[in-house]
Amino acid sequence: MKKFKIKNERLVFTLLIIALFTVFLLYYNLVFSVVLARNSFANEMIAISDENETPIFTVQKILLYSNANAIDNSKDQSLKDMSINQYTDISIYLDNTNTSSELTDENTIKQLYIDDIVATSRADMGTKILNYKNPLDFGKYKMIETPENNRIDFNIVNTNSENESNDYANPTFYTDCSNPISLGYMNKDILTNYAVSQDANTVSFNGKVLKEANINLEDINYTLSFKIHIVNNLNQKFVYQMNLNVGLDDDNGGIYNGYVYRGKTLSGNDYRFFKEI
Repeated sequence: MKKFKIKNERLVFTLLIIALFTVFLLYYNLVFSVVLARNSFANEMIAISDENETPIFTVQKILLYSNANAIDNSKDQSLKDMSINQYTDISIYLDNTNTSSELTDENTIKQLYIDDIVATSRADMGTKILNYKNPLDFGKYKMIETPENNRIDFNIVNTNSENESNDYANPTFYTDCSNPISLGYMNKDILTNYAVSQDANTVSFNGKVLKEANINLEDINYTLSFKIHIVNNLNQKFVYQMNLNVGLDDDNGGIYNGYVYRGKTLSGNDYRFFKEI
């Protein structure tokens, strides 16, 4: 039997070290790093759970007022060229007394904004808009515009003097959470070029116009989703994912009767702001 003699033992040793190093890298990437990532994720979830065991801010109550309006675009006001809009005014009340009945840096607001706004309905009818609405106009028809960059930034009122000089034309929220987040939703131009029939000669400038124009409420019932972001005076960040299913109909006719007003008081973990860490 022939015996093989290694002429370059140093080269063989180097190649062996490289092979072992390659095996170690593969093991680290395929096994060890996965275990580390899993443990890191688990620790992060535990930390988030601990931080949110007692929420600082929660959604306490939501009020919804839904109505509609018809805009006469004809020059002679003949009701022969009308656009129909549906709108909902939304008031969202926050509770900041879960951890303390006193005002502290922890439960007062430094910054508030809304983003990731999405409005969906069964039928692709009209242009859907969500933006701030002056609370003094709650329940009144007022045209609103799409917010810039799909984000609503609120001015924070910290003192009585700031409150007295504020006209509420721009997004406004009190640092102590004593006023609601005031929003307006509008589905603009659900129907355009609508003409009142000769038999009617009149039009309802409220939710009844939807029935008069044969607009199916199931087509324009909608879902709103958006995120409410809060920064408190300790610079801690909180977020709440709002999902609203807004139905315009009910067994009694709903908005076809003129308008719909609904309110709901909320409680439980589903309505708390989560602290970001």
